[in-house]
Amino acid sequence: MSTVTSIIPENEEDIAVRHFREYLRINTAHPNPDYAGCIRFLFDLADGLNFERSVHECVPGKPFIIMTIRGRDESLPSLMLYSHTDVVPTPNKEFWKFDPFAGIKDTDGKIYGRGAQDMKCIGIQYVEAIRRLFKNSQSKENFLRTIHIVWGPDEEIGGEDGMEKFVESEVFKKLNVAFVLDEGLPTEEESFKMYYAERCPWWIVISCKGEAGHGSQLIENTASEKLGGVQMNVLPTEIKGSIFEYHQRTILRLSIILAYGINFSSS
Repeated sequence: MSTVTSIIPENEEDIAVRHFREYLRINTAHPNPDYAGCIRFLFDLADGLNFERSVHECVPGKPFIIMTIRGRDESLPSLMLYSHTDVVPTPNKEFWKFDPFAGIKDTDGKIYGRGAQDMKCIGIQYVEAIRRLFKNSQSKENFLRTIHIVWGPDEEIGGEDGMEKFVESEVFKKLNVAFVLDEGLPTEEESFKMYYAERCPWWIVISCKGEAGHGSQLIENTASEKLGGVQMNVLPTEIKGSIFEYHQRTILRLSIILAYGINFSSS
């Protein structure tokens, strides 16, 4: 694993880049994310811009950090800028070019770290965009609506103790949110794609009945075979046809059957 760092001293970097790299160094990977470190870091950011800031826990140990910039008309519904603070684990660090929690920037200007895209870059962009507005004489009083920058936990493991509970809380309801910007895709270009309700869920339950299976043979008309047909019609894949058609052209090696999967070798 390389330890090459930027050729530019950190104290001479753009403040947005510096804060981004500092944020990446907070290890918020599951199963033990450093949420306390996040609170300290984000409160420092908020204090540096005179944002109101608070922390709320729907579940102990899983904090929501809220930064608030009051608008001129607080009776109007607010804008919420949301990002999550947790990141997925890094079980195979030896395959990383750099330490995933070192916030390394190489000599080409590329920044490496777990959460660099999903989604610590977005959270920092919210804060730094407002910093630039302030710097360009866009005072707080010029915002018509109140802006809430919200940082949440638990997203990478399903959100049951995170956003699912937060949206039912009185804290969220009092934010009076009209519009939310959430996770987006980073881009190296000057244009940005925007989505609405990209992952709006539509939950359905499909039940299939069929013959009981057995590990020693391929039994036809099983529930899993029927469900596979449903899946291939709803979510088209490169694999077409029945598993039995593949069996005509293959030899099944029973010694390497794995749970939830069947391994074939070419005949």
